[in-house]
Amino acid sequence: MRRYISLILFIGLALGQNCDEEIEVELWDECYNIEETHSLVLYGHDIIGEIPNEIGNLINLQQLHLGNRLTGGIPFEIGNLENLTSLKLDYNQIGCYDYDFDENICLTYCNDTNECSGEIPSSIGNLTNLTNLELELNHLDGEIPSEIGNLTNLEWLYLNDNQLTGEIPSSIGNLTNLTYLSLHGNELTDIPVEIGNLTNLTSLSLSYNELNGEIPLSIGNLTNLEWLYLNDNQLTGEIPSSIGNLTNLWYLNLSFNQLTGGIPPEIGSLTFLNYLGLFNNEFTEEIPLEIGNMTNLTLLYLSTNQLTGEIPPEIGNLTNLNVLMLNNNQLMGEIPLEICNQGDNTPHLGNNQLCPPYPECLSEWNIGEQDTTNCEEVWDCTADDGTEGVELWGVCYSIENTTELYLFSSQLTGDIPPEIGNLTNLTSLYLNNNQLTGSVPPEIGNLTNLTSLYLNYNQLTGSIPSEIGNLTNLTSLYLNNNQFTGSIPSEIGNLTNLTHLFLSSNQLIGSIPPEIGNLTNLNGLYLGWNQLIGEIPESICDLNINWNNSNTFNISTNQLCPPYPSCIEDYVGVQDTTNCEQVSIIDETLPITYNLYNAYPNPFNPVTTLQYELPEDAMVNITIYDMMGRVVNTLINGSQTAGYKSIQWNATNDEGKPASAGLYLYTIQAGDYTQTKKMVLLK
Repeated sequence: MRRYISLILFIGLALGQNCDEEIEVELWDECYNIEETHSLVLYGHDIIGEIPNEIGNLINLQQLHLGNRLTGGIPFEIGNLENLTSLKLDYNQIGCYDYDFDENICLTYCNDTNECSGEIPSSIGNLTNLTNLELELNHLDGEIPSEIGNLTNLEWLYLNDNQLTGEIPSSIGNLTNLTYLSLHGNELTDIPVEIGNLTNLTSLSLSYNELNGEIPLSIGNLTNLEWLYLNDNQLTGEIPSSIGNLTNLWYLNLSFNQLTGGIPPEIGSLTFLNYLGLFNNEFTEEIPLEIGNMTNLTLLYLSTNQLTGEIPPEIGNLTNLNVLMLNNNQLMGEIPLEICNQGDNTPHLGNNQLCPPYPECLSEWNIGEQDTTNCEEVWDCTADDGTEGVELWGVCYSIENTTELYLFSSQLTGDIPPEIGNLTNLTSLYLNNNQLTGSVPPEIGNLTNLTSLYLNYNQLTGSIPSEIGNLTNLTSLYLNNNQFTGSIPSEIGNLTNLTHLFLSSNQLIGSIPPEIGNLTNLNGLYLGWNQLIGEIPESICDLNINWNNSNTFNISTNQLCPPYPSCIEDYVGVQDTTNCEQVSIIDETLPITYNLYNAYPNPFNPVTTLQYELPEDAMVNITIYDMMGRVVNTLINGSQTAGYKSIQWNATNDEGKPASAGLYLYTIQAGDYTQTKKMVLLK
């Protein structure tokens, strides 16, 4: 009995359905009533093979959408379906006779065999009720039939990503109801002027073809366009000025063609535009200043052309830009400062002929390589030795050759010019005993070769700039007898080569930074006659100064509070302690808990300071380990009294040899307290 049933099923599958041929059509083993079938949607039904010619018998069809594994050609009989309003055969393999679905490759195309045709049949022109025709992503070949122009009710036409060849037929201009026309990804060769009849178009995509000749002037009729793709073709000639009519455009891509001439100023009318791609063409002349009208642009690609002239300052109006590409042109002159106002923080400007000086907002990476052969040398002045100079107090000093500047007692007045920061080869700067006013410019931090800086005995005001910490070669810093205010910057601790630091007789406030303890080469420290407050950091005891000699140390006449570090408690001079908290019990000055602070500086080279607190007398061990857990140096191993402590590590091991750069651990063990932290030694 089971064998009998299996045989019946097999015969049924082999013979297909038993359809009534007078009123039904058999398609893919299913019967469809000719009279009553108005819609045939078989997406996702895994139908395979060719579209049967019998499809043309379903003359009442209004909607025909067929699945994604069809091969062969489109039958001529499709033209019988004159009631169709929507025909979708997209995402199939039509035009391919033999397709390997496992390898996803066409083995034999229809145009290589007589078994099928890969062309769009001319009978498609009979389907005059169509509003939607989608044949994209197949293997269709041949020309677009001129009969396509009969489909005057079409609103959507998608023929993209096929192998269609020849000219776009002029009859396409009859399709005046079209809103979407997508023909990209074919081998089409010409844009007909009749394209301008399609005034209802909102999207026109003709990219990735072999279009040649000029963009027709009639393109300017398409005033409803929002998307225009003509990129990756072989278009020549100039952009027609009528492009400026397309004021609803949001996206315009004409890149990778052979377009010439100037960018028309009318392009500035496209104020709604978000994307403008004109790169990889042969455009010449200047960038029109009207480009600055396009304030909605987020992406502007003008690279790899032959654009000349200067970058218009109106580029600064484009504050919404995310991408600005002007590289690989022949742009010249100075870059306008307004470029700093546009939105792209990393514009591409390389491979032009742009001249210095460049705006400070641009990095070397932004500017790239520039041919400055034709640039005039723009110097502030020319020094007596013929080199580029900088003018200071009426004299031109050579940037390259000025290493010493001795202008003390020269009756100088006014501010210190920020241009002084250009004299980067200076080793000695003496401006003391003048009548200079204003603040010290932060550009002073550019003078990294300075060993001596004397600004004392002037009327300088404001804070000591933190950039002074860049001057790591300084041995002498004299800022005394001015009117400086603000705190002593912590960056002062970077100046580890200092032997003399004079900050006395100013109006400095705040606490003495603990980083002062880094200055282990100091022989003289003068902080007196200011308004310094708070406690003096214990790190001051790390300095190798003769405290009892007033010629090497003076901290008197401030508002510094006890308790004072033991090394200087007898030498603090007169202090106004009115605002200090009263300390009546010695124990209150001691730490409450054990504590190990982060190393400072960290990273460091070659010295860092480790600060810690002991609330009680204890046996203390501080050891440096490498990342393998091996002991590098034991800094402390003995009994210590309670208090605020610090010790320096000079990046050597127990044998006094330099430690290699890298990550190190430092551990404190005091009583039952243990703590470990990390620090980095730089080389």
